[in-house]
Amino acid sequence: MNMEFAGAKLALLVGSRIITLLRDDRPDIPYPGYWDLPGGGREAGESPVACALRETSEELGVLPRAQDILWGRRFTAGPTANWFFVARMEDSIEKCIRLGDEGQCWQMMAQSDFLAHPGVIPQFQERLRMYLEEQVPEKPPAALSGGR
Repeated sequence: MNMEFAGAKLALLVGSRIITLLRDDRPDIPYPGYWDLPGGGREAGESPVACALRETSEELGVLPRAQDILWGRRFTAGPTANWFFVARMEDSIEKCIRLGDEGQCWQMMAQSDFLAHPGVIPQFQERLRMYLEEQVPEKPPAALSGGR
């Protein structure tokens, strides 16, 4: 993994839903009042995965495991690079979430709503869509699908 990056985000999927955070509504931050995903800036020496996991713990009070991450990609915009990861979590995680000191609230949002919502940070919609499009659905065994 390329270690030069500014920060990382983590899309936490729970069934067909995604855990979202409503950003603070302050004029001094990007996308005030938008729906966001856990994540943020890199601290000295962190790997991209460590950054995403630490930020998720700080913002939601839960610490996914590195092995829960299914997908990750480095995205570059100008001189800055950021990572975007996707992890799948058990339904029980919902009971463990505790909002940290950033954001107004959290919400479990249907993935389809997240992808269509005008108040979601657009690049995270694009990145989640990219992940979903790359997933190959499991095929039923040939005996069940009529194949030979």
